[in-house]
Amino acid sequence: MLSTGAPMTLYKAAAPETLRIVPLDALTLVYHRSSGVTHIVDTPVPEILETLAEAPLTAPDLLARLGERFDLVDADPAALAVRLDELAAVGLVEQLCVI
Repeated sequence: MLSTGAPMTLYKAAAPETLRIVPLDALTLVYHRSSGVTHIVDTPVPEILETLAEAPLTAPDLLARLGERFDLVDADPAALAVRLDELAAVGLVEQLCVI
């Protein structure tokens, strides 16, 4: 049976071969080979990328998984949505629409 609700967005990390992730004290460097850009990120970005590398997830499922696995400072769904949009804009995360 097809869903009649709004499309659900799944998020997945960029392909592992396109990322080089290097922890550096409290920060993490993420080199995105496709764009040639190195991003300097803080928590929860490395945790988001690690979790989304395992399987695509919706934002609510990602938030639940992050809450189970990591001690998050900010577990706010709106903040996660903003962060996912930022990561998608720079190519570190892909958005997939699924009905």
